[in-house]
Amino acid sequence: MHSTASDGGKNFKELAELYSSAGYDFLFRTDHWVVSDVEKETAHYPLLWLDGVELDGNDHTGAYFHVVCLGRVKDISRDNGFKAGLLSAQQQGAITIIAHPHWCDNSMDDCVRYPFSGVEVYNHVCRWLNGKSDGLVHWTAALNHNPDVLAFAVDDAHLRPEHPGWNGGWIMINAGECTRPAVINAIRRGNFYSSCGPEIRSISLDSDELHITMSPVKFARIAGEGSNGSRTGSFDGELITSASFSIPAGWRYAYLEVEDRDGRRAWTNNLFVSNI
Repeated sequence: MHSTASDGGKNFKELAELYSSAGYDFLFRTDHWVVSDVEKETAHYPLLWLDGVELDGNDHTGAYFHVVCLGRVKDISRDNGFKAGLLSAQQQGAITIIAHPHWCDNSMDDCVRYPFSGVEVYNHVCRWLNGKSDGLVHWTAALNHNPDVLAFAVDDAHLRPEHPGWNGGWIMINAGECTRPAVINAIRRGNFYSSCGPEIRSISLDSDELHITMSPVKFARIAGEGSNGSRTGSFDGELITSASFSIPAGWRYAYLEVEDRDGRRAWTNNLFVSNI
């Protein structure tokens, strides 16, 4: 989320009211190179604000990055350069997400050069800008390197006349309460899914059978390394609200994807790691 603190068009109060009206419970402040400290504020908002910052710049290879850092960090400045800022954020324990890698023209090597916590698989403002919103192939590269890397669908809203898009990408966390520690802990553990519309309502495992229930969708898929995967659903317009998949032995990772009648998708994180 970008505000008037950097290149956004609305202040924190306006953003909180707008997103709360759409049913959001929390937002991260990720203004460019502006570290936040929400606990020092005395203002009351209709949703929970969390700290973050977005870094941008070139590293020593010349590659151009945007990286979203979730969590409270200090002493990060553009003057010290992108790489120093990223390393500082990681040393301070931030959740670091390589942002809109398609839009930034990042290579597969870029995605594994640093120990990123996650990859943006969907970026709503990039969908508006030039269509380069999909980071699934970059997430695949990261998963092949480290199956613990997380997937994020994000709004990246700026809410200026030239960037009007919002409410198009989000995460749904599984947490007992809407507090800053609970939200951060759920994200850090991967206890969430990302969506552009569909709801994933339950996931359970019975021996080697994986069961999922969701809002009505056309397709449900399980994806693994390379061409591994299977799917259920049809093109005849019939919608499904549950699906089951067998989990073959030896997969390094597996995640679920569902797609509704409008082509909007939702993704889980990797559900299994074979070497743990």
